[in-house]
Amino acid sequence: MRDQLDTLLEFALEAAWEAGRITLGYFQTRLNVELKADASPVTEADRQAERAVRELVARYWPEHGLIGEEFGRERAEAEYVWVVDPIDGTKSFITGVPLFGTLLALLRQGEPVVGVLFFPALNDLVYAARGRGCFWNGRRARVSETAELGRARLMTSNLNRFARHGKAKAWQRLVEATDFQRTWGDAFGYALVATGRADIMVDPIMEVWDAAAVQVVVEEAGGTFTDWEGRPTITAREGIATNGRLLPPLLRLVRGEAIG
Repeated sequence: MRDQLDTLLEFALEAAWEAGRITLGYFQTRLNVELKADASPVTEADRQAERAVRELVARYWPEHGLIGEEFGRERAEAEYVWVVDPIDGTKSFITGVPLFGTLLALLRQGEPVVGVLFFPALNDLVYAARGRGCFWNGRRARVSETAELGRARLMTSNLNRFARHGKAKAWQRLVEATDFQRTWGDAFGYALVATGRADIMVDPIMEVWDAAAVQVVVEEAGGTFTDWEGRPTITAREGIATNGRLLPPLLRLVRGEAIG
């Protein structure tokens, strides 16, 4: 399995790079932006990038399944399933902001074992495989050593979502308890946590294609990726990433408990 995991990671890196380069070709051009049923934007760049990953998986791993944001599920009951978000941060992408990424993960029996976060406009690559550690552009990556919420750097994707999903009060407590906050969000915020540049990233809503690659990357960097109850999962449709040290006081704060 160890040798196979190395091969699968190499494939994931190549596939994510290929998809990311496709999106970069559309970046900062005049694109037709459509709205999906959930009112989220989608472009031809999203579709072309996901098609490229699907074609590569079909060519090299025809027995594997695939879950993608744009074209749904295929053989999702297989032992190995690839999960792709061709453009994570489409709103950044369509406004010319370079913090969008291509996410690719591999699940084995439902658990992420490989994760790649590629930010093509930044030429930035963060990746991991179970038991191999996390790497940032080829260098070993580790989460921060920050141990106090008062010194923590807090990231999120969208300030409007907290109220919509019943987490406005919890978010406000986090804002008041941490050093500073920024909306360097979507997958880029999780990459910041995995590489020690930020300490906490929270999202009140996310999908499996947002979470799968992030979980293995952050955990292999020494951090945690959980739901808002502290459970390590990619299917809760929400997420909190921390450097590990900050998770217990953060969870107490989210629950409204004294952190003393």
